[in-house]
Amino acid sequence: MIERAERAIEPSLTQEMEITGEEIERRKAFLEFGDEDVERLMSMNELAQQYADSVIEAFYRHLLSFEEGRAFFPDPALLERVKRKQKAYFVRLTQGNYGPQYVEDRLRIGLLHERINLPTKLYLGMYNFYLRTVASYLLEAYPQDSKKAFGLFLSLLKLVFLDINLAIDTYIHKRERTLRLQQEAIREISTPVLQLRQGLLILPIIGVVDSLRALQLTEQLLRTIRSNRARVVVMDITGVPVVDSKVANHFIQTVEAARLMGATVILTGLSPAIARSLVSLGVDLSRIRTVGDLQGGIEEADHLLGYRVVKGEELDARARPA
Repeated sequence: MIERAERAIEPSLTQEMEITGEEIERRKAFLEFGDEDVERLMSMNELAQQYADSVIEAFYRHLLSFEEGRAFFPDPALLERVKRKQKAYFVRLTQGNYGPQYVEDRLRIGLLHERINLPTKLYLGMYNFYLRTVASYLLEAYPQDSKKAFGLFLSLLKLVFLDINLAIDTYIHKRERTLRLQQEAIREISTPVLQLRQGLLILPIIGVVDSLRALQLTEQLLRTIRSNRARVVVMDITGVPVVDSKVANHFIQTVEAARLMGATVILTGLSPAIARSLVSLGVDLSRIRTVGDLQGGIEEADHLLGYRVVKGEELDARARPA
């Protein structure tokens, strides 16, 4: 699961998330993370190398004592591989050079955990465990100089919070992107452009129409007009509860755009409440051909296309010999 997620990670997350060098420096400044902190952390590197294995082993004993944690590591070989990666991550905290490449690596780690759906409570709990464990090691390493141990711990705390900030940003960024893609898919599915017969399209619109959805609707309609060489479109808004002036004007623009592509738009399903509202708002609907309901709109469209509905009895009568 983790290996598949790693292979799927795309490059240059700093660019995708628009985290520039200036943004990195602003984040450091807010955390008051400076050159003195870098020097302190680098001075801890040898000590970090010594206690890294102990910290990692202690953490995974703690994690695996919970059923929720064990669910992510059913394979012992995978667990050992992840431990090695965690050790490398832990030691990297004390190796300096906390610039764009460091941030890119941290974003990738956050993305990896988001991809495998690791709960944020476990992710943040990991940092909590690290900090508590390292604090005890620092006090043991400097028993006669608690002030120095505390200073080293504060520098590490600043960097860890930078990492947490980046990780949470990755969780939010990816989940917002997923939600946005889902919403776009739902909009497209919920607003199908249907070909009723040659030259005639039906566009039934259901639900709330905001400016973004109106724009997507227009783009989808124009593409379908072109691909189907449609001459008439029946746009039914019976299922739209509210149409404000912005959306109404967008409908007008859609009608004009369709006309430029050689198609006539017939608007149906305009409720009395929406009609009164648009009149009170001063929206000019004189350029839009309107019909009361969908059936009437289809009949009007057939008339424009030269079709004529004939009853079965009439067809039978025509078929009989004179």
